[in-house]
Amino acid sequence: MGVVAGLLLGAGVWCLWWSWWERPSDRPPGVRTARARELLSQAGLPDASPAALHGATGTAALAAGIVVLAATRSPAVALCFAALAALGPRAALRARARSRSRSLRAVWPDVVDHLASGVRAGLSLPEAVAQLAERGPVALREPFAQFARDFRASGRFGDSLTALKDRLADPVADRIVEALRITHDVGGRDLGRLLRTLSGFLREDLRTRGELEARQSWTVNGARVAVAGPWLVLALLATRPGAVGAYDTPAGAAVLIAGAGCSLAAYRVMLRVGRLPAEARVLR
Repeated sequence: MGVVAGLLLGAGVWCLWWSWWERPSDRPPGVRTARARELLSQAGLPDASPAALHGATGTAALAAGIVVLAATRSPAVALCFAALAALGPRAALRARARSRSRSLRAVWPDVVDHLASGVRAGLSLPEAVAQLAERGPVALREPFAQFARDFRASGRFGDSLTALKDRLADPVADRIVEALRITHDVGGRDLGRLLRTLSGFLREDLRTRGELEARQSWTVNGARVAVAGPWLVLALLATRPGAVGAYDTPAGAAVLIAGAGCSLAAYRVMLRVGRLPAEARVLR
């Protein structure tokens, strides 16, 4: 156990050191890096780096593999659970991003109403956006407070809006930000009417989506139970030395690989069938 504890400690220290240092590069980020950064932003962790996510994935896989190998003495079973554990950090981030998206979807109408009230009161656009740091919904006060600090430091409304949009990483925020940008750049007197229309549309969409999510929750829960059942049975079988040894043979490894592929395919199909259409960020 001392060797296992030492390996886990060393892996954790190495992952922490790796996440603190970034190599300077003039090349644009790859697709995987861009997706990881967007996922972190959607989960409310814009300051975390993709390297930290990759480090957490590797640490989870290594820890699960070592623990299962020490408990079962079966490399094939340990490799399977290590692969499952590697999916954990991204699954947790996706769940956090979905929860954050639902909570933001509930407060965006209030944000739009505050902006419309500020515009009707005669505030300038930067002042109307900055006041949300004090009077807006609690869940969004910190991003708007950062916008206020950026605008006071630079005086550039467009750059501050771009930073706010990247920080929020939400399709509704993209529409609001671009409407404010266009109004600030070219002028216009229909911003108040646009915001009121958008507020009504968001409230109607919130009611409709809430009803649909309540009805399709059983599909998602069924998919999770179906994909977790075979691996729970495998974990119980792994406690018996005579049973777990069969998986170290080529035929046993083939059974594990086929089972993992079927579980993954079935889970993705069930989620796709029961998933509601998500609004894409076309104005990012």
